Amino acid sequence: MSELQTLKQQFLEYLEIERGRSLNTIGNYSHYLDRFFEYSKIKEPKNITDDIVREFRLWLNRQAGINGETLKKRTQNYYLIALRSFLKYLANRNITSLPPERIELAKVPERGLDLISSEELTRLLLAPNGSDLKSLRDKAILELLFSTGLRVSELCSLSRYMDISKDEFSVRGKGEKVRVVFVSQEAKQAVKTYLNKREDMDDALFVRISEKKTSNSSLRITARSIERIIKHYAIKAGISKKVTPHVIRHSFATDLLQNGADIRSVQALLGHANINTTQIYTHVTDKGLKDIHKAFHGKNRTN
Repeated sequence: MSELQTLKQQFLEYLEIERGRSLNTIGNYSHYLDRFFEYSKIKEPKNITDDIVREFRLWLNRQAGINGETLKKRTQNYYLIALRSFLKYLANRNITSLPPERIELAKVPERGLDLISSEELTRLLLAPNGSDLKSLRDKAILELLFSTGLRVSELCSLSRYMDISKDEFSVRGKGEKVRVVFVSQEAKQAVKTYLNKREDMDDALFVRISEKKTSNSSLRITARSIERIIKHYAIKAGISKKVTPHVIRHSFATDLLQNGADIRSVQALLGHANINTTQIYTHVTDKGLKDIHKAFHGKNRTN
């Protein structure tokens, strides 16, 4: 193993143990760095230079993405973020290499929000209307997502034995950070009704239906399954837009802001480490701006 590969492995272990990054994130960082090492063919950190990084960026910019198009700038930035983080780790250990501040990210257009209207959201939440276990589970999933703004991975990790009698519970999110989320009466009732119907003893709050559990396997539902569930009910509710767990998270945030919540509170409820991540919602949530423009704009113009 080369010196660079050894340092990479130590870096990934540092991310996992000291920074508390998820295994998924660590896997992605490993992939991004490997692509850089494979392209550059360098073996030592001192050989990482501005020229090599520039050539790698040109190479990335010409790679085909999933749909045959070139890689999106945002995707290219993921490689650069991983490399910059690795270089920062080297700098903190006084290992000679390219200074991390030399890595500049590509400018990308502001990310748009995938939103559904309040009417569409209502139809979605009402779509699971049966009394069977699957319908009750799916109703609880939708209500809890909208009530809490949880990430789908956070929802999947919940335990059936958590106490929501106080209308709130703690969840461990990105970077192992713990935050408190709050449960509406609708969500609490939906979860209670669903759990009362459960006959299995699995620890997971949300489980797969109609599958026999072996002695060593969990029935815990996966993020992919929840995505399929939401897609199913979006179609049932007559929503033509693509609806995902993250779209419901967007709806949670915009609902709060449209009803007067301040941006800092929404940041805390979403578990965003940086306020800039939350700022994306402010462009679509000030419902008074349109009325102000209509009432006051252009009043001095003459025909």
